[in-house]
Amino acid sequence: MLIGDVARRSGVSARMLRHYESLGLVRPTGRTDSGYRQYAEEDIRRIFHVESLRSLGLSLRDVGRALDDPGFAPAALVDGLVRRTRERIAAETELLTRLSRIGAAEPAGWEEVLRIVALLQALESKSPGARQRAALSAGEDAQVPVEALVEAVLGEPDPNVAGALRWALAQAGGEGPALLAKGLHAPTAEVRERAVRSLAELPGGEATALLREALTNPDPMVRRQAALELGTRGVADAVPTLIEMVVEDGSAKGKDSEAADALSVLAADPALAERIASGLADCLAHETAGPSARRRLTQALADIPGATASRALEALARDEDRAVALTATYILKLRTAR
Repeated sequence: MLIGDVARRSGVSARMLRHYESLGLVRPTGRTDSGYRQYAEEDIRRIFHVESLRSLGLSLRDVGRALDDPGFAPAALVDGLVRRTRERIAAETELLTRLSRIGAAEPAGWEEVLRIVALLQALESKSPGARQRAALSAGEDAQVPVEALVEAVLGEPDPNVAGALRWALAQAGGEGPALLAKGLHAPTAEVRERAVRSLAELPGGEATALLREALTNPDPMVRRQAALELGTRGVADAVPTLIEMVVEDGSAKGKDSEAADALSVLAADPALAERIASGLADCLAHETAGPSARRRLTQALADIPGATASRALEALARDEDRAVALTATYILKLRTAR
């Protein structure tokens, strides 16, 4: 079969067939009397073998080794191809993400495209100062993709940069709350913490609703941070978690005083004040409430108005722990003097 016929049958151009011949990959079996290359069926099968191996990403040199070396072991070569393919996919995915974000910003011209690209690159800088400046610039530029800001804040270890990014997100609006909410279920605790802290700094009903949903999150840290913010927003659903934070010893990482402050804010509502006082008093009734827990509960009751809180403090004034009793007695004197 002549080279033109082989090219049509195999789909490999005559030029490429000559290149294969020059490399020794596929040599025609013979020549016609006129000197034209003549390929046998075995030659055509080899051409298909070459093309099959090339489709896997092998270089022509490796293709030759695979076909001609009887001792050739493909495992290591395939592992390398897998690694390089994954790296290429990751790079292409990153490029696709960047292009999608630029497209979502709907730039009016190439100058805006270049400005967005520069900002995205700055958000990925190794310099915290550069990232912080980029975040502050992003807060003033409505065209910055919200997805990029969310990704940056969820991965930002520097507290100053993270603060600037949270501010930029609050300015950007859009889908920021919903995107952050996905981070509440991230596999790593650091990302979940950044997500709930960022969500807590976003104003509006959507952020409040998402924080309310976070009260059922399996991560105690997420629940507690959400409850603290909801307490300042006057959301009564946070009360059980806040009381839990007051009672728990050590696991709340010193946030029991913050929880008590949030409860005092919520207690501005008289009906809610009675509910909070009853919840704190119920905790005192449990035998598991040791001296340290009773001290924290006493301090939390200090800022809760109403008769239920006063009765609980009167009982604490007779507590077997002297520190608890003295604290409760002092608080009662202050309440009486008001």
